[in-house]
Amino acid sequence: MSNVVEVLGGEEVNASGHKDELARQYGIWSLCGLALTIDNAWVALGGSITVSIFNGGPPGILYELLVACIYYGIVATCIAELASAIPSAGGVYHWASVTPGPKYGRALGFFTGALNFFGWMFDLASIMQIAASIAVQLYAVFHPDLEIQAWHVYVAYLLLTVVCSSFCIFYNRLIPKLQDAGLFLVIVGGIITIIVVVSMPEKHASNAFVWTDWDNQTGWSSGVAFLTGVLNGAFTIGTPDAITHMAEELPNPKRELPIAIAAQIILGCLTSFFFAIAILYGINDIDAVLNSNGAFPLAAVYSQATNSKGATFGLLLIIFFSVLICLVGTFLTVSRIWWSLARDNATPFPKFFSRVNHKLSCPIPSFILCTVFCAALGAIPLGSKTAFQDLVGSFIILTSTSYACAIAPHLFTGRKNVPFGPFRLGKWGFPIQAAAVLLIVFFNVMFCFPYAMPTSVSSMNYNSVILAGVLALTTVWWFIHGRTKYPGPKVAAPDEPEDIFQYALSRLFTDDLRNQHGEVSSILSYAPSSPSWPPIQLSLADVRSESDRARFAHYLWNASVLTAEIISGPGRQDREAKT
Repeated sequence: MSNVVEVLGGEEVNASGHKDELARQYGIWSLCGLALTIDNAWVALGGSITVSIFNGGPPGILYELLVACIYYGIVATCIAELASAIPSAGGVYHWASVTPGPKYGRALGFFTGALNFFGWMFDLASIMQIAASIAVQLYAVFHPDLEIQAWHVYVAYLLLTVVCSSFCIFYNRLIPKLQDAGLFLVIVGGIITIIVVVSMPEKHASNAFVWTDWDNQTGWSSGVAFLTGVLNGAFTIGTPDAITHMAEELPNPKRELPIAIAAQIILGCLTSFFFAIAILYGINDIDAVLNSNGAFPLAAVYSQATNSKGATFGLLLIIFFSVLICLVGTFLTVSRIWWSLARDNATPFPKFFSRVNHKLSCPIPSFILCTVFCAALGAIPLGSKTAFQDLVGSFIILTSTSYACAIAPHLFTGRKNVPFGPFRLGKWGFPIQAAAVLLIVFFNVMFCFPYAMPTSVSSMNYNSVILAGVLALTTVWWFIHGRTKYPGPKVAAPDEPEDIFQYALSRLFTDDLRNQHGEVSSILSYAPSSPSWPPIQLSLADVRSESDRARFAHYLWNASVLTAEIISGPGRQDREAKT
């Protein structure tokens, strides 16, 4: 199946309505590798374990993760359907522009794009924070007297930011092979880690400690503590739209994206759950883990489980390389989001940020902006005790809100404004989408609760403030620029090139559809003179349907452009060839 859906002015146009500018270099395996390494579920869980363990202890970690898996499994199903219908580097931004219809789509898409971009920037910063903490901890394993300072981590943070960004820019064509290796590392590295942590301890934690000893240290009731703790599980597997932003670098995105999304969610949930069980059984002294003065407290778990500096270093090294590959994929995701917004004139300096270096197949200006922004966000933990939680929470709330902005209009318009792709939910679409929207609203409210009670300025949850700030900033930019200069994303026809002519004629309004006797008919057939063309059917369209009216206007405009090109051709022979 071709990835091109239309030909305008001699140029192939993809499903996002733009000419291809990036090489379609990812196969299904490298795509799945990219999905799993961006998600990096078991590593993300390990990086946040000392945060999540306060919300119920070990049982809280396990059961909150399971709830998050169900939650994001439902959301991912909705995203997979939209990705199969409209594969675009803009992802949810593009879908939110289409699902409400033309009346509200332009404004909603504008705000959705901002929410999605800022959310992914916070995710990039949180993962970079984990990588920097691991880097410092690797040194501290053999230097136990080192007093780790916040600035140590920030220096490592800056170095890793530059290294990962530079690799993405100058070695972009190697990334598919890197993701193949990442797929191996995430799966095999996770299995090795689980085996080592399970087999080496002289003494394991009790079954009660892992499964039933509820330990709520938040100051909230157990119910509230459990629901707010789902945030940590959401951070573990909450990246279902990540690879959708690579749609324009795939040979067959409509079929491949749903497969990769399913692989990401299923394998991410399984690896993170079994990893959590393994490390919890390996803990002998929970207080030593919680009070660890290291940069990466999971090292204390590894040290207790293995009782070996060499083994601890080796296990940390597996996580470190996994996170580096994850950072490469996350940089790709966030840069593609900004680039797709810029080419639709939604950002400041859109002509600059929409540039692509075709030799490197990379939007370099977009990468530079994301690199600088990431470096700035890394300074936040220098002055805040809850900075990591705020980065994680903001990522989850902003991205999930952007998902709702695409899913909810699709639901409320009766799922009529999107031409379905190969993956379609059918009759299950309405209940699944309704569940996704309700879950997003409910958990986003819970994730804005203070992390613990009583709270203070230094330990407050600022996720709601960050959400309001992003919306306020986007509103200002909308009135300065978007309201008059932002046209919205292009929406190309959903069909393949060989179907375009037939599809264009199959959507006519009732008043124009009459048989040879002048009578309105439900279906008419026209047999072209060329034997190589199949009969064309003309069918009724609903004049009340915005999608039917939009498609009719879309093809009428394209026919006018093509007619003008034929008339203005250099000669009769050329005009006949075009005809």
